[in-house]
Amino acid sequence: MTQGIEPETEPEDLLLQEFREACLQHGLKVTHQRLEIYRAVASSNAHPDAETVFRQVRKRIPTVSLDTVYRGLKLLADHRIISVVGVSDERVRFDANVHSHHHFVCTHCGAIMDFNAPELGEIAPPAEACRLGRPVSIQLEVKGVCAKCQELERRS
Repeated sequence: MTQGIEPETEPEDLLLQEFREACLQHGLKVTHQRLEIYRAVASSNAHPDAETVFRQVRKRIPTVSLDTVYRGLKLLADHRIISVVGVSDERVRFDANVHSHHHFVCTHCGAIMDFNAPELGEIAPPAEACRLGRPVSIQLEVKGVCAKCQELERRS
């Protein structure tokens, strides 16, 4: 290797490194199951539900139980290593992106897509929310019909 040139770090490696560091910060052990649960959430832009995470983890750990996945997701969410998004009538969904961002939720197909809006970063928590407790973050959820569903509607 040429001196002064470092190998490129893969995006997944960076995510897993962030995961390990977050676990250490919260005093959590980095277990194989937790790592695979996080990997399943982080590798999807679809904000998977627990059953989807379970199916992904089971490919790598065939003996994992659904209960282990549920408990792992809850633990990671409780420590804000992942976040719970788009609570719908059906299932709780999860997101490994805990950095400031917002969500567009399609009311037709249920897709959840991330978007950034720097202009929303300056929004102060409403007074009513402050009366209820100490807000730590604001996350906007926009509901509507996604572009794919609009196109399908237009075609039919």
